[in-house]
Amino acid sequence: MTHVKPRRRPTAPLALVLASATLLAGCGLLSDDEESRTVTLWLMRGSASQEFVDRFTEDFEKEHGSIDLDVRIQEWTGIGAKVKKALKDDSGEGPDVIEVGNTQVAQYVDEGGLYDLTLESARDLGVNDWLPGLAEPGRFNNAQYGIPWYAANRVVIYHKDLFAEAGIERPPRTRAEWLADTEKLNTGGKQGIYLAGQDWYTLSGFIWDEGGDLAKESSGEWKGALHSPAALRGMEFYRRLQALGEGPRDADEEHPAQAGVFAGGDVAQIVAVPGAARAIEEKSPELKGKLGYFPIPGKTAARPGTVFTGGSDLVVPERSDDHEGAVEVIEALAGKKWQTDLARTMNYVPNKAKLAPAVAGEAGVAAMAVGAANGRATPNSPRWAEVEADNPIKGYMTRVLTGGDPATEARKASRRITEALDVTGP
Repeated sequence: MTHVKPRRRPTAPLALVLASATLLAGCGLLSDDEESRTVTLWLMRGSASQEFVDRFTEDFEKEHGSIDLDVRIQEWTGIGAKVKKALKDDSGEGPDVIEVGNTQVAQYVDEGGLYDLTLESARDLGVNDWLPGLAEPGRFNNAQYGIPWYAANRVVIYHKDLFAEAGIERPPRTRAEWLADTEKLNTGGKQGIYLAGQDWYTLSGFIWDEGGDLAKESSGEWKGALHSPAALRGMEFYRRLQALGEGPRDADEEHPAQAGVFAGGDVAQIVAVPGAARAIEEKSPELKGKLGYFPIPGKTAARPGTVFTGGSDLVVPERSDDHEGAVEVIEALAGKKWQTDLARTMNYVPNKAKLAPAVAGEAGVAAMAVGAANGRATPNSPRWAEVEADNPIKGYMTRVLTGGDPATEARKASRRITEALDVTGP
């Protein structure tokens, strides 16, 4: 059922409000309906279970007696256009809080229509404790528009039996150990790792670990940065690791789906979100109980590898007629109680590293949480979607893995990224 949100009444002088309230209450004319208002929340399908939504709604409405919460589930397909339309809706019936992908915030801010939550972030929402991979893409021009909700990132899923057969007693903790262990595993018809040639999210982590980036911004202008020495070192590590298996050099991790390849039983490792283990076990039930997880190793044992952090932020339309109510919903969803509930229910990483103990009992999610502390997101350009639409990073990777000169190919890819990020372009 669609709720029509009552507009908030103009503020009257305090003395008049108190006198009127006393008089009306004495006459029995002041009803709950007259005092209540509706806050509309858009959540994406699959982000939270219906049971979670029901629990949250009941608890929130109990704690905030004057607010009715109207949760509307949205589809990811076509959501960009729908959000842009909602941000221009001044009817008073649009959403007050919207879940968006963490890397989408800059685009929505650039096109106008998001409410600045910088003050609330510093005062009420714990901005200094957020995971960087969620907080940074929610920030634009030094203002906070997106509030971190949940995170997910890649870990290494490994076949325990194959590690044991190779004499590897514990997962590697550094890149050097990872290469050495993977080389041991890559024998006897077994693949040390299945790593597709165009898994650019995994490559991004190696580039960030080296101090490089996919693109850099200077004086408001974005330029591709794959040709920097640091980025080239990240690509070289990727090349060495990818060679210790039979992953295709001209395809990404979904073509074919790497979980299906791993389910064949002769692959020792893949880089994936922990949820991929369910798909593996469905295809090969005999692997149940034989899968392990570890964070992607970093250059030293003291710091896990940097990872691309996916997930969602919560935003508020500027044209919402109840910013106060919207912030109260966000404060609850992003707070300790419901972050802990969501993480345990959906196997997500909470929005703050200090909440990671909430998922310590789930091996895959615990490994994910370790990596999330060093998470990053794609360059915070409002035009980054233009890069991914015809991704030059994938072609660059394939050309290097098939013998192309890395520096030459990186410069070509950087030029294409720069063209895509040019704000004067089409």
